[in-house]
Amino acid sequence: MNEIIFIVEESLEGGYEARALETSIHTEADTLAELKNSIKDAVKCHYNEKEMPRIIRLHFVKEEVITL
Repeated sequence: MNEIIFIVEESLEGGYEARALETSIHTEADTLAELKNSIKDAVKCHYNEKEMPRIIRLHFVKEEVITL
């Protein structure tokens, strides 16, 4: 595997949540810096050395509501 993609969203309770596409990895943190470290740790725990993705891509999703 060359790369893994995470969807990053703001949590309703505050902070951030991230979930990987195509793999069952999910993590959360209070700040973006903490989230990035948490994602790295989760990926290292999930894969062995030979399967480890070289790139972690973060896709940020922001929900916005507008009214008429």
